[in-house]
Amino acid sequence: MRNWMSLQADFGNFQYRGNVYLFALKMSFLTIILSGVIMALTIPPLGFFGLLPVTLSHAIGFGAIFSWLVGGTVSGMLSLAAGFALHELTLSRAEFEKLSRTDTLSGLLNRRAFTEALENSEGNASLVIFDVDRFKAINDRFGHGCGDAVITAVSAMLTSAFDEMSVVARLGGEEFGVIVSGEPLEARMERIEGVRARIASGAIAAEGHDIRITVSGGVADLAAGRSKQAVYASADRALYLAKALGRNRVVHEREGLHHAWHGLADNGLDAKGGRAESDNVMQAYGI
Repeated sequence: MRNWMSLQADFGNFQYRGNVYLFALKMSFLTIILSGVIMALTIPPLGFFGLLPVTLSHAIGFGAIFSWLVGGTVSGMLSLAAGFALHELTLSRAEFEKLSRTDTLSGLLNRRAFTEALENSEGNASLVIFDVDRFKAINDRFGHGCGDAVITAVSAMLTSAFDEMSVVARLGGEEFGVIVSGEPLEARMERIEGVRARIASGAIAAEGHDIRITVSGGVADLAAGRSKQAVYASADRALYLAKALGRNRVVHEREGLHHAWHGLADNGLDAKGGRAESDNVMQAYGI
């Protein structure tokens, strides 16, 4: 019985109560039809051999009443009870599935759900990994309650900044992932950069503090024939490069070392500082 109910929950749509009543009605009609077939196969032969306690017409009448009132009613009630059990099971499974794919603090998708979405994404899209800069220092200075408020605020800003075609998730800790699709690359980069600037320009109110934060981002493009693991790894390297260049910036994978060295020069680093930053850049790109 449990296996049958699980099978029905997989293949039947019991999420809505109306479908439960429809299921019970269908089962009642099936029972009535089956009873009619059984009567048609058994009553005439019994009447032919004189084994019926009543006349053939009375037997057919009693059989019809029995199949409609007893068989249909009992079958309908049992089907209704089973249908509502399946209804509750379907809702419970849907809620469990939702919870297993949702980050409890931010309300965004979690890493598991984001990974599935990334695997199903096609071309003409970009993966961006955002990371809140110096998040540990925020927790140490203001407390974990304020840290949670920062995560919640960043989640809300990311959700409002990207449309329904995009996928926004919290990957863990202070790291967020977004799949931006449906626009040319230039428009996607403009939107991503706009999110970074918006976060940096405001303050987050939490427990009596106005906390100013920045985020860094790494971007990589999805393309036909390119593995999703390679896309994620490239976006992750671009994020590390953004951190190495001073944080509060977005780096696209195509900018590569050319952007890195020009960024170091533009920052006017001295020989000692330049060497340290150069080491960070080379470590970020694995060279």
